Amino acid sequence: MKIFISSKVPEEILEKLKDFEINYHDSFKTLSKEELIDGVKDADILLCPLSDKIDREILESSDSLKLVANYGAGYDNIDIEASKELGIIVTNAPAPSSAVSTAELTFGLILASSRRIIEGYKDLEKGNFNGWKPTYFLGNELRGKTLGIIGMGNIGKNVAKRAEAFEMDIIYYSRTRKEEIENENISYKELDYLLENSDIITIHTAYSNELHHMISEEEFKKMKNSAILVNAARGPLVKESALIDALKNHEIKAAALDVYEFEPKFSDELLKLENLTLAPHLGNATVEARMEMGNACVENILDFKNGDTPRNKVN
Repeated sequence: MKIFISSKVPEEILEKLKDFEINYHDSFKTLSKEELIDGVKDADILLCPLSDKIDREILESSDSLKLVANYGAGYDNIDIEASKELGIIVTNAPAPSSAVSTAELTFGLILASSRRIIEGYKDLEKGNFNGWKPTYFLGNELRGKTLGIIGMGNIGKNVAKRAEAFEMDIIYYSRTRKEEIENENISYKELDYLLENSDIITIHTAYSNELHHMISEEEFKKMKNSAILVNAARGPLVKESALIDALKNHEIKAAALDVYEFEPKFSDELLKLENLTLAPHLGNATVEARMEMGNACVENILDFKNGDTPRNKVN
């Protein structure tokens, strides 16, 4: 069987696939659609990252392609309807460490925004630091603040666990209520209540078309002027232009992004905002999480090779 691997993967994962005939794009450079089409033309299996947009045209371009193994838990980068019609199996790669890693990154963004760490670094870099002063770069404690979590899946639950350690009050909104996690510190609220009453709002819901721009102009107007928004889920959940306006007009205090509406592209305006912390999609970028994902991909591929239904089939 032939595998086309369209992005650099850990060497340990590559070694586990050595019995296959491999066409390996050993680079972080994202391939163009034309290059992806060329890569899958005679491949039985495509192993690809979330950053590859695998649309109908790519799927239809190969008569041999039978499996797309996505290196990531999400799979909104793949045309699932087209894959069903063409009889191509799509698998994802869930990993317990992914939720932990993304929750930790989320708290890094929350702390950076609340304590203005990036702003402070930039001010120091400009030579403006002249020693400790009573009112220089004041931020806010997390203790006693209300954290609003949108999406209480595995990542949301891990964020809530860490927020409890910071003595925060936690409210959450999820399309499916999770009563088993509720206690004196964690309570379910409707989305409007969460937007209006949270000091910090963090998004962890899975992306679907109906949730496109779930945070837009109307939602920003409901938030506190002192609120901080964190998005470490999917970029299109937040309307980027509305976020820029909300930060410029001080409708909210600050924001932190790990994902972008038009990723990997983003507006230059984002770089100009002092009250915005940016990260290059590092949510589950840990050795532990990426190895678990890679091993899940290998398991899916070996299941397929052995004639079994891949354990993480999503279509």
